[in-house]
Amino acid sequence: MLFRMILIKKYIHVKTFLILIVSISTNNHLFSNYIFKENNDSIFDASYIYKDKIFDKNIKTVLCFQKNQNLSIPLINLKSDEKISLTFDDHNNNISSYFYRIIHCNSNWEKSDLIESDYIDGFFKNEIYDYELSFNTIKKYINYNLELPNEDIDFLKSGNYIVEIINELDSIVLHKRFMILEKKVSISANIKQGTLNKNKKIKHEVDFHIHHDKFYISDPYTDVKVIVKQNNNEENKIDDLTPLFVKNNVLIYDYDDENNFFAINEFRYFDIRSLRYFSEKIKSIEYDSIHKINTVFLFKDKKRAFDLYSIYPDINGKFIIESQEARNSMTESDYAKINFKLISEKIEYGDIYIFGKLSDWMINDNFKLKYNEKDKIYETDIILKQGYYNYNYALKDTTNNTIDFSFIEGTHYQTKNDYYIYVYYRGSENRYDMLIGFLKTSSKELF
Repeated sequence: MLFRMILIKKYIHVKTFLILIVSISTNNHLFSNYIFKENNDSIFDASYIYKDKIFDKNIKTVLCFQKNQNLSIPLINLKSDEKISLTFDDHNNNISSYFYRIIHCNSNWEKSDLIESDYIDGFFKNEIYDYELSFNTIKKYINYNLELPNEDIDFLKSGNYIVEIINELDSIVLHKRFMILEKKVSISANIKQGTLNKNKKIKHEVDFHIHHDKFYISDPYTDVKVIVKQNNNEENKIDDLTPLFVKNNVLIYDYDDENNFFAINEFRYFDIRSLRYFSEKIKSIEYDSIHKINTVFLFKDKKRAFDLYSIYPDINGKFIIESQEARNSMTESDYAKINFKLISEKIEYGDIYIFGKLSDWMINDNFKLKYNEKDKIYETDIILKQGYYNYNYALKDTTNNTIDFSFIEGTHYQTKNDYYIYVYYRGSENRYDMLIGFLKTSSKELF
């Protein structure tokens, strides 16, 4: 029997202080489990959903990926030699002491019921010692690096994880997601045009099977949760599918409509790997002597909703940090202010956002465009590190709180997208959601 003293209400207004839940269990473990702490005023409840988020405005370019695979998602196998790499830039003038904590989450990215000693082998709070000053850049910054697992910490359980970076004042600086896979099942998938006539020209259908020959699942309708993402997009993920059929040791997800995604369009792009020369999408580059930063003016974008499909290569919404004049792009790439403009009539019922990996695949107010009534354009400036970037425009309908990715960009079944399938398992014997299966696949050529 578990006795708990819970010091929370349904909603708690917090600002830089910590609320503790002191728990005493039958195995005599005494531990503290916090609800949340943030630098800014916020309202949270006990079911707070952790997301990729920066809480300190001086922190830029937070990247998390499988080591040596910069375009990969942050996912590694449990008890393998694989590593997660986390890197971020601090635009403060002074070197700071940063620490990290690890939070285990369920499949919905809420904090799990596990205590730290259940999922961590090592120290629960550690300092980041690997950092380097920027070199030969106009904008000075400090680049911090962390590898997980390391000699101070290893992982005991699979599932979703948050790495929480905090400063010497114990204020949260950033949250970043990563995942640990304990492969128990295999996944086969078929990406095709939508089966239904209404979907054929505009959507992709993701049919897949989960094979669990060597892993017993007593109730696949309640014990298994599947999440399907298009280009790892958080805003249009499908997470409510149950098997359509169960046959022997195979769970079959061959729906006609429920597993469809708007195919959208190939991503727009711009290249700022050099600030000395103009690449294809750059109109001009001007140095701002007051703020001491280069401003890159992109050519004006237009709506593509009614254009025919046009094939050109992209990296499915991701970006690469790189400077053509640098030996080490992580510390020698400069920052620039990027000026975006979208020609459009004003949309009264919604807002326009720049969207992609650069916005952490979420609708982010830092990437919201403002409407210029005089010039009849949406525009914004965003400070980014040198590299090659993909992006698109998303419409947030404020009347019904939905996101429309095709309103500006259009949608074509020929578009090449990556699809990610995550399989979680939580049987009656488990206290947490295991990540037991993962597949990355592509729509490839659907002509």
